[in-house]
Amino acid sequence: MRIKTLTILSVLLLFLACKQEAENSDNTEIEQDHTQLVTEQDVSKLKYIEYALDSKTEDVIKDWAEYDQLEQLVADIKKGDLKFFRDNEKVVLLLIKELKQSIPEALNSPSIIARLLVLETKILKLESLANLSTTTKDELLDTIKEFFVAYYTLTFQMNKKIEFDNRSIERPE
Repeated sequence: MRIKTLTILSVLLLFLACKQEAENSDNTEIEQDHTQLVTEQDVSKLKYIEYALDSKTEDVIKDWAEYDQLEQLVADIKKGDLKFFRDNEKVVLLLIKELKQSIPEALNSPSIIARLLVLETKILKLESLANLSTTTKDELLDTIKEFFVAYYTLTFQMNKKIEFDNRSIERPE
């Protein structure tokens, strides 16, 4: 009698343990899918203000290749493509380093350097979240929005710097 009872309890415990294990693996797969499923439609639903480069600013940065790479990165992220960040830490750090070192002389000011520092922080945050398996879709989208805000703030600040430098104020004699 005791052997039957023990056998039945053992079988029940085995089934319960298997069921819990299966549920846990399903949850893990769902979490990983959320980080992989950031689509162009998800990114397009984000609310932020976009600033375009002024023609005078474009003339100043025409030889700034690292900024062109940054623009390409922004275009890729808008398409939902985060491949640049996947297990690519050295390239991300190199882009940030070269971006700061090769600032055109006309833009080399504390305000631009401060915006680049903020942008660097957001790039590193996005890179770390893109590589975490526990990142949720909402966290990733919030970080993408923060990155876009930092990028467009840099663009706005560059436009303002060039506009301010090109102003000619006549002083009364």
